[in-house]
Order: sequence, then C-alpha cells, then structure tokens
Amino acid sequence: MPFWRTVGASTDTAAYANAMGSGLERTKEGMLRITDPTEAWLEVQADGTSDYARIDPSFVTGKALTAVHIRVSVDHRSLSATSFSPQSPRSCYVHAPGSGTLRMSIEEPKGSLIPIQAVRANVKVPFDFNPARVAIMAAILLAVACWRPGSRLWRIPLDTASTAQRALGLCIAAPIVFAMVYGIVTQLAGEPLVFHEAGGYTYDFDQYGHIADALLQGRTSLDLNVPDALAAAANPYNTDVRARLLAEGVNPIYWDYVYYNGHWYSYFGVLPAVLLFMPYRLLTGHMLSSGAAVLLLMLLAILFLALLVIRVIARIAPKTSLGATSIALTTMLLGSNAGYLLFRRNFYSVPFAASLALSALGIWLWLGAECRNANDNAGTGRRGIRGRCTAIRAVNRWQVGDASALSLTKVGFGSLCIAANFGCRPTFCLTALLGIAIFWPQLKAIVRALRNGAEPMATTLRAPIVVIIAALIPVLPLMAYNAARFGSPLNFGNSYQLTVTDMTAYRVSPANIMPTIGSYLLLPLRFTGSFPWIALSAAAMPEWSYMEPMIGGLFAMCPVAALAFALPFLHSQDGRPGRTRTTLTALALAFVLVVFDAMNAGLGWRYMADFGWLFVLASLPVLLRLLGEPGMIDGNGASHASNPPVGIRAARLVIALATLFAIAVAVLSLFTIGRHDALVSAAPNLFYNVFAWFL
Repeated sequence: MPFWRTVGASTDTAAYANAMGSGLERTKEGMLRITDPTEAWLEVQADGTSDYARIDPSFVTGKALTAVHIRVSVDHRSLSATSFSPQSPRSCYVHAPGSGTLRMSIEEPKGSLIPIQAVRANVKVPFDFNPARVAIMAAILLAVACWRPGSRLWRIPLDTASTAQRALGLCIAAPIVFAMVYGIVTQLAGEPLVFHEAGGYTYDFDQYGHIADALLQGRTSLDLNVPDALAAAANPYNTDVRARLLAEGVNPIYWDYVYYNGHWYSYFGVLPAVLLFMPYRLLTGHMLSSGAAVLLLMLLAILFLALLVIRVIARIAPKTSLGATSIALTTMLLGSNAGYLLFRRNFYSVPFAASLALSALGIWLWLGAECRNANDNAGTGRRGIRGRCTAIRAVNRWQVGDASALSLTKVGFGSLCIAANFGCRPTFCLTALLGIAIFWPQLKAIVRALRNGAEPMATTLRAPIVVIIAALIPVLPLMAYNAARFGSPLNFGNSYQLTVTDMTAYRVSPANIMPTIGSYLLLPLRFTGSFPWIALSAAAMPEWSYMEPMIGGLFAMCPVAALAFALPFLHSQDGRPGRTRTTLTALALAFVLVVFDAMNAGLGWRYMADFGWLFVLASLPVLLRLLGEPGMIDGNGASHASNPPVGIRAARLVIALATLFAIAVAVLSLFTIGRHDALVSAAPNLFYNVFAWFL
C-alpha cells in the first residue's frame, strides 16, 4: 500500500534542503553528534504528495547507534515516536502525512553518534516483495484452513502406520530440520565469546567449551586465570568486596562462574560437555559453540516431545483425529518453552535443552515398554504392542503375576535417560516419579509376589534391579565428579557462583514465593500500540530476588495449557479420554517444580522449561475431550466426525484461535524490547526489517 499511495509523489527534496537544529553537529565522517538533546532535529518542507519521508543514513563507524529513536512532526503536529536502523533500508521510511514543515527530532542522549546524512520528504516508497513475509502469511492461512471446525483433518484418525501420514509428517518436519541443521553447521566453530570492559566483570559465554577442555586435560577446574587479588580476598563472594576489586582494575573476574578454593569451575551440568563438546574438540581441534549445541539438542527435544505426545494420545484416546493431534503437538511446542531456548542459544540454554530431550525420550520409552495383547490395539491400523514384543528374547521380557509384561530394554534405557538429567538440569530427575504412575500395576504385582513368595525373588526384582543399575550408570560418575570438585557428591557448586548477590548466603524471601508462583503461571501479557505490540510485564515482589524480564506467565502465553487445571475433575466415559495416573502425576509434578523454582531460583523465563511440558501433558485429556475426540464411534469401532455437535464445533474454533494467538505471542516475543538478548540491539537489521513490514 505505501508503494501505491506514493506513486504520484513529487520527490523534489534534496539533502541540502535540510535545516539542522543547534543541538546537532556534523562529524568529519558525515554523521551527526548530539550536543543538546532538546535541539537535536532536522527540518525539511513537505508538499503533501507523499505520506512518507525517508532517512538517508550515512556511513556507520565507531560507536554510532545502530538503532535510533526519533519523533516526526508535520506542520507542528506531533506524530507518534518511532525508530529506525541504518542497517535496514526499509525501516528508513517514516510515516509522516501532511504538508508544511516536517521536523524529525532525534530522541537520544547527549554525545550519541547518529548515522544520518539527511531526511527527505515527498518520497516514493519502492515496491518490496519479501518472500519471508509472504511465507508467513501463507502459513497463517494454512493453519486457519487446517484448524477450522469443518476441516477434513478432523475426520482423519491418527494412524502412525499410515504411509501417507508419515509422508505428511516428513513434509512438515523437513523445513524445521533443514533450518536447524543449517544453523548447527553455521555455528559449529564460533569465535570465542568473551567480553570485558574496564572496571567490570568478564563475561565468557564458552563455559561448556572450557569444561570440555579441562576434562581433556585431566582436571576438574577450568583452565582460567585467577587474579592474585581475588585469591587473596577474605570473602570473594561478598558483592562489596568484588566491587572494590573491580574498581581497582582487578581482572578477570568471571561473571556467573564458580570460584572455589582458588580455582574457577562451572555449576552447569557436565554431561553435554562430555557428549558433545569433548568429541567435537577431539575431532576438529576447535571449540564447539553453545549455539550449535542448543540447536542440536532442541532438534532432539522437539522430536522426542512430539513422539511422547503421540504416544500419550494413542494410549488415552486411540483414533484421535489429525486436527486434534496437530493442535496438541503445537501446544507442546509452545508450552515447553522451546521458543525461548531456541532464541537464547547460549550456555544457559544447553542444560535445559539436554534435559528436555532426555526426559521426553525416557518417558516415551517407559510408556512403550508395556507388552499388551494384540487385540488391545485392534482397528488402529498397526500391529499391537504384543506383536512387537514377540521377537524380544525371553531374557528381555519380564512379567510378574497378572500385570502386563515389560521390555527390560525400554525400561532400562528409559531409566538411564531420566537419570542422566543429574548431569544436565538435575531438576528434571524428578520426572522419575512418573515411573510410579506408568508402572503402577507392575509395582503392585511385585509387592504381592514378594508378600506371597509366588515367584523367585530374583525374577520378581529383575525389573527394579535393571532400573537401579541403569540409573547408577550416569549418576555414580557424576557424583564422583562433584565430590572431586566440591567435596560432596550432591554439591554442584551453584552456591559459589559470582553473580549479582552473595549466593553462599542468599535465600529466596518467603514473602516472594507466592508472587513468584503466580507470575510463573498467570503473569498477564502487556500490549502496546506499536511493533512488536507485546512488552515486558513487570512482576511485583515484596522483596528483592532474581527476576528475569518476562512478557507473561505460562498460561498467559499458552492458554491451552491451562486446561490442565480441569484434569482432576475429568472422568473417562463412553470411550472418551479422562484423567489417568500418568497425567495426574504430571500435573502434580508440574506444581511441585513451580514451587521448587520459586523457592530456589527466583523468577526466570528459562525456568518455565522445567514444568511447562508437564502442564501440557496434563492438559491433553481435557483438550481432547473439548475437541470431541476420539470422535463418534460406530459399530465397527471406527471413528468419524463429519457432523459434530455445535458445542464441539464451537470448542474447536475457540481452541484453534487460542492456539493461533499463542503462536503469535511466541513469535512476537522474539522481538520484544528489553528482554535478554533483545533483537533490537543484538540483530537490529533483522528487527527493523520485520518492523518495516508494518510500515
């Protein structure tokens, strides 16, 4: 529209026509320096033939701003404030309708270097065909077409053995896999990410690379220099002591590293360093970047979370439609905090991504360990679980009493994966409690067998022994590693980190616990009138504690996940899904982890990865019921939903809109100003290129 509306513009202004305020001076490089912010403006005459002005950027050198805030007025009528980036040509077009004197005021502090050559009025806006923008619009239309209540997807049941459905899944997954693999390849060996300013901390974002190098050298401490003044400090954890050392020019003092007994360590789980960073260093001689590691781990996490959702759906509601399955998968992607972890691809995200992948894989294996009768899956279009287990050797098949038989291989590997969280994000180890719900019939059978002596003890306890041995395989070396560093197998060193406060004495205030829990779940979104339309939402705490800037709580960002609250009241009836031991345990565990994080970690956007995926698991039965799944069952056991009741159609419409809303929030949150690693400063070109779409 800007192109068509400015076809008849006169385009008769030039750079020399600009009048410059007394608060600006021109540098020899052709930039502007602000000497008085109250008089920092450029003026030019507009004839009204175009509603747009254009800023001509100058050559950017030194510390010139890459994002400039301005306010435009025409004929003394002030317009809304905006901003632009000289790195994004499209953002240099500014909406300024009217005729008369066009004044562009620069709203930046004194001394700022502004890369502006001139401002021009009466300009023609060039036509711009952007493939990414068109692809996004096409994706929105496709989502609306697929999720509308009358879509054919609501009439096709999920069948994992269907060749056509597998091909569809590959088509959907292929672009995601390609993008992430491309990202991994481009970030495999990044430049060292170390930043230091005089009088401040040293920020080194290659923690996992340093851990890998230390282990390859046969040491537990990191090979980083310790200043003599820091080593001689009586209490280096005291913030006043560290402030004095920094003021005296002592460096390096590494931010968010562990300092203990004269050595630097990392409190982050060591397992990703062992599995990824060490092999890469050995094979290439280079340090693996955290960004590549996060992309690889998140690719696995998304895959395993998708498999987990599909397996849960197959257990609680066979014949669920593709429409409902796709919404469930999307909700898991949104509720698991995957977008945040993919956005912040630094060492902070590595343990979360690793634990998400390990936990999803472990629970998926456990849920698939049961060997049911073949007719339990009749009509699903695939062989029963029993049929898949017939080829398993007798030593791998375990059964006690009348409980279903289990595959010890899946039980053992599932236990190993979940126990491996001890070396990534230990909080995820609590997902082992889901095993009690999953294997409840087998646990009861074990108790009965031990009480009655019906079977040999070695046979009865074979599965529990497999679980314990598999769990100890990763846990024992990790405990020894902790003991070698900090003298205790359960001490990860997080109390010795040098950060915003003295962590050896810090405790979250009890008065902050309930507000933090409320913020994690219910912190409301805050909308603005300009791109990206979503702003940070302040969380109010009675006392100081760690708070990462967030846009909202889990249920504000992903409303469908809030359906988990209805799970305790949902009973299965007429073949419809209801609450199960596993989903109820997931809900209880999610609440436990919210409380745990509130009591021990404060408020952090990334910490929602601990419990978000569990809330989504708990919401699945409620979601499927509202969507009318698994559809109407006919006499042959087949599902069809060609003419669902009005209530079901309305529910599908509401949930589809809520899902689209959550997708929009997740995408726009990437551009939110003020968040950690905000794009407006980290990648102004990308931010303002998208910003200009809404010119």
